[in-house]
Amino acid sequence: MDFKKKEILNTYPEPVNGVLYVVGTPIGNLGDLSPRAKSVLKQVSAIACEDTRYSGKLIRSLESKAPLFSFHRHNTQSRIPKLLSLLKDGKSLALISDAGLPGISDPGEHLVSAARKEGHEVICIPGPCAATTALISSGLPSERFCFEGFLPIKRKQRKERLEMIASETRTSIIYESPHRLLQLLEELSQACGDSRPLQVARELTKRHEQHIGPTIGSALKYFEEHQPIGELTLVLGGAIRATQKLHDNSTLLAEMKAVIEDGGSANEAARMISKKTGHSKRNLYNLLHKTKNIDGDIF
Repeated sequence: MDFKKKEILNTYPEPVNGVLYVVGTPIGNLGDLSPRAKSVLKQVSAIACEDTRYSGKLIRSLESKAPLFSFHRHNTQSRIPKLLSLLKDGKSLALISDAGLPGISDPGEHLVSAARKEGHEVICIPGPCAATTALISSGLPSERFCFEGFLPIKRKQRKERLEMIASETRTSIIYESPHRLLQLLEELSQACGDSRPLQVARELTKRHEQHIGPTIGSALKYFEEHQPIGELTLVLGGAIRATQKLHDNSTLLAEMKAVIEDGGSANEAARMISKKTGHSKRNLYNLLHKTKNIDGDIF
């Protein structure tokens, strides 16, 4: 058998000493752990993981004897030199997260960068990823997309990020925890309008996997009635440029004026025109008040 055929069958020996292996682990279903990942985790010299107690269960199930080193956002800078020293001493090292591919919204990217700078080889063992799994399942455009991860918590930074997402024409992928989901959906409703396409994926690959949508408004209504539980990934449809070009500020103001003259409030006018045109409700509301500040009245 020639070398190329051996490569295709993945018969070359792993792990290799002095190499950092970034290993994808299941995001829910243990059956998603690949044979190659199992082999590397069983034979590697050491393993860096977020939570040694949580990951220890997986490692023990593989009958791996590799020592575990905690590596998370609170000890990143202090732990990296120790992990690099293992590679320098000719040990093989695997990096895993609690679920999915390390380096996606976790400090794994810093270890990979440091290892590269020190001249160590880095090899990724592909595996499950919540972002791409949710995207492919959503039915939303996947040819071009943006990964946002967890949004900033600080108000100013969060507002700026939401404004960027609202105007982004590509599909956006956002991670969120259950106790912050309603806040995020309300913010997206204000920034993007209730009619913007959205799928909220929860418990991906697990028994109770769900996909809630198809819009921001419908997802918000669902989670107002059902408590969010489990890991959550939001896939948000992009802004539609064509629709926005058909509605300049004068046209938008005229349409909101008609709503207000029929007895609606400024907030109702912004909400209705947002749903009709796809413009951000927040931007429409600000447009009303900007006009009011200039003219002394809303119109």
